[in-house]
Amino acid sequence: MTAAQVRYLRDELHAQGKKLVFTNGCFDLLHAGHVRYLNEARALGDAMVVALNSDESVRELKGPTRPINSENDRAEVMAALRAVDAVVIFGDKRATALIETIQPHIYAKGGDYTVDSLNPEERAALDAAGTAIRILPLVPGRSTTRTVQRMSCEGAGSRLRIGVLGSGEGSNLRAILAAITAGTLQADISVALSDQADSKFLHTAREAGVPAIHVDGGPNPRRFGDAAQKEIAEHLQRAQVDVVVLIGFMRILKEPTLSLYADRIVNVHPSLLPKHKGANAPQLAIEAGDAETGCTVHLVTAEIDAGRILAQATVPVLPGDTPEKLHARIKEQEHKLLPQVLAEWRK
Repeated sequence: MTAAQVRYLRDELHAQGKKLVFTNGCFDLLHAGHVRYLNEARALGDAMVVALNSDESVRELKGPTRPINSENDRAEVMAALRAVDAVVIFGDKRATALIETIQPHIYAKGGDYTVDSLNPEERAALDAAGTAIRILPLVPGRSTTRTVQRMSCEGAGSRLRIGVLGSGEGSNLRAILAAITAGTLQADISVALSDQADSKFLHTAREAGVPAIHVDGGPNPRRFGDAAQKEIAEHLQRAQVDVVVLIGFMRILKEPTLSLYADRIVNVHPSLLPKHKGANAPQLAIEAGDAETGCTVHLVTAEIDAGRILAQATVPVLPGDTPEKLHARIKEQEHKLLPQVLAEWRK
């Protein structure tokens, strides 16, 4: 159906005192978890429409290797399910416009979401429409990502699979890529994620042929919402990464990634931790009158810059140093230290 036809269906149901259930997703490889979820969602009302992401929007959400099946094939399979009364394909990354047009009575989503981790735009549209939100239980062990992983032998090799997160210039990303090219780091970068759509970090990744994805963190640079945190974790899982590397990533990483990759997330910090945690470390070293500073590669935990230290390199603080000059020399050591730590990761 078109969006207008679904709205007509909704209005007909409403006139009869009945309710339309709305859910959305990619539904790429159907599994038992999908079927149980759709049956439970349909039982919430009198008819159900499934909004299906187009191929273009799936690629934008999940990376260039998805979808596995085309939008027309996915729509045909979905429409054949007894629980589904209508299917509508939408090309936007989010279903906001569809929700505003259709004004469904009930919105259903799987248990890997919470009300707070729903996309803020979609949530606002649902609230404006007076739509009731229902989060349904997740079926353990069933997901498209797990199915693809079982079918793929890519994760069985000895090369380290790295996921990188960055916000800025990407100089440490270039250092990792150079080490891989030189053969001193037996690894592949499986995905690069950034909260800055036009960052040099993402441009560097794309030029190297690395899947590069922008995750919208919202307008507040100090806050990374639940929806964005969940999206980060999903991209890393899809890419089957062994270790997550934060390279100048300016947002605070939280759950679910911290739990999913416990002891497998590393950050490089421009000081000799535990001294000078947080932002502006080179400036703090100068202001403190330190004779030397340096860089630290450490594990990431919920407490900022407090995880176990894996390696450090020292840099002298010279007379007349500015924070910029000092930071540039620190970065030279970061470019050596970080690839070394990753090369020894299996050990």
